[in-house]
Amino acid sequence: MDSGVVLLNFGEPEQPIREDVVDYLERIFFANADIEGETTEAEARERAEQLAQRRAPGLMEEYEEIGGSPLQLHAKTQASMLETELRDRGYDSTTYVGMQYTEPFIDETVSRAREDGVDQLIGLPIYPLCGPSTTVAALEELNAAIESLEWNVTVSELTGWHRHSVYTRLRADNIRSFLRTKGLTLDADTQLVFSAHGTPQYYLDGGSRYVEYVEEFCEAIAAQLGVEDYELGYQNHENRDVDWTQPDVEDVVEGLEAERVVVEPVSFMHEQSETLSELDVELREEAEEEGLGFHRVPIPYDDERFAGLLADLVEPFLAGFDPGYYNLRRCQCRDDPTAFCLNAPQNR
Repeated sequence: MDSGVVLLNFGEPEQPIREDVVDYLERIFFANADIEGETTEAEARERAEQLAQRRAPGLMEEYEEIGGSPLQLHAKTQASMLETELRDRGYDSTTYVGMQYTEPFIDETVSRAREDGVDQLIGLPIYPLCGPSTTVAALEELNAAIESLEWNVTVSELTGWHRHSVYTRLRADNIRSFLRTKGLTLDADTQLVFSAHGTPQYYLDGGSRYVEYVEEFCEAIAAQLGVEDYELGYQNHENRDVDWTQPDVEDVVEGLEAERVVVEPVSFMHEQSETLSELDVELREEAEEEGLGFHRVPIPYDDERFAGLLADLVEPFLAGFDPGYYNLRRCQCRDDPTAFCLNAPQNR
C-alpha cells in the first residue's frame, strides 16, 4: 500500500507582500466568522475583507521586522525528517505539507497525493495542543478536499498528541539547554512564563478542552524541570470584539516580581510571527519597560526526537496494528471514527 502523511498547519505568508497578507487574513477571518454571531455568507465575506484591510499594515510591519516568516521552511524540514524516520523504520511513505491559510493549501496537497498514487492518507496536524480552529478545522478541511475529489482513499487522522512522553521531555530538555546556554537558573529572580496561543471564549463555551490541555501540559513540563512557581499567559488577538482566554501574557509579565523572565512558547512547533514578533519584539518591549531581563526559549522544531514521536503516532496505521497499543484512542474533540488521539479517556 502506498501511504502518504500530510503534516497540517496554519501557514502564514513568507514575505510582507500586501496581496498575500490580505488574502491570508481574509481566509482566517472568514473561516472564523461564527465567533461574532450568526451572519450570511455575503456579510461574513464583507466583514472578513474589512478586518483584513485593517490588520494587514500591522502584520506586514511584523514580517518586515523579523525578515519574513520561516514557518514554511520549518514545516518542510519536519516533513523531510519524518519521511526519513519512517523509511528507516521500513515504511515506504511519502510526507506532505498542507496549510490552512497559505500555499501549499490542504486541497492542493490532497490533489498532489492522489496524483502520486497514494491509497492510504494520514492527516497529522502539527499543533502541539488540540483546538477547534486549528487541529479540528485542519482535519475537516482535509476530509472535505478528499470528498470534493470523490477519492476513494483510506483515511486516518491524528488529533491531540501533546501527552506523548517524548514530547514533554523534549520541551523540558530544550528549556534546560537554553537555561544552561544563558547561564540562568529558575529561582526567585528568574520567573518561568509559559506563553500559549489564545483562543476565543466562544470555542471554550462550545466544549473545547484547549485550556485544559494547555494547563496540564505546562504542569507536566514544570514538574520535569522541578519548578513549582511558574506563570501561564495567552497570546490573544484583538481584531474582533470578542472575549479571549485569560490572562493575557502581557499582563502576566507586567505583574511579575522578578529580575528577569524566561518565556516558553508552548503552543508552537515552528518559529513564526507569533514567536519572532509577538514575543521577541512586542513582549520583550513590555518586559524591558518593567525593568525585566527578557529571554525566550527557541522552538525545537528540528529536534530529531520530534520526528521520532511523529513516526510513533502514524506507525500503527502504516503497520496495520491496533492504535490502542500505542495508547491512541478515539478522539473526543473530533467525532469521527477515523480520528485518534492521546487525550481521550481510557474507557472511550
